[in-house]
Amino acid sequence: MRAFFRPLLATLCFCVGGCTGVPENVKPVENFELQRYLGRWFEIARLDNRFERGLSRVTAEYTLNDDGSVRVVNRGFDAEKGKWKQAEGRAKFAGADDVGQLKVSFFGPFYASYIVFALDRDHYDYALVSGYNKDYLWILAREPQLPKATIDRLAAKAREAGFDTDQLMLVEQAAE
Repeated sequence: MRAFFRPLLATLCFCVGGCTGVPENVKPVENFELQRYLGRWFEIARLDNRFERGLSRVTAEYTLNDDGSVRVVNRGFDAEKGKWKQAEGRAKFAGADDVGQLKVSFFGPFYASYIVFALDRDHYDYALVSGYNKDYLWILAREPQLPKATIDRLAAKAREAGFDTDQLMLVEQAAE
């Protein structure tokens, strides 16, 4: 019965103005530097979601808009259809501009959480990102591959926060 209501709740949450909360046990990184975060990220692993189902070679490109918001371009290859899918959106900080808690919209005024809760502080080479609930989780990196030890460490952090990392799927990336 609970599984039946989850899509309904997600739809309601989105239609009422977005889901911009933070899941329990998830703490956005502090001293976040947007300028260093901008650029292209490769999706290394994710919890499956309907927006990306069947996509490989997924990337996210973040660039600064003139108004201070962030242009978001998510792109992935749908092998079954033999074509690329792309979604463009806009993100802005949900609060302080030095905390890794943003909200992103791909559908007009409706926003959803984008929470960076682990980050390579030295080089901004990898990030662990959550959505508004524990159904959404991504491991991102600046390169198409990430060492297994790093993936394992990020997955362990997500598991400690309560994510079902047994469902984490590695995303096929083309070597560059």
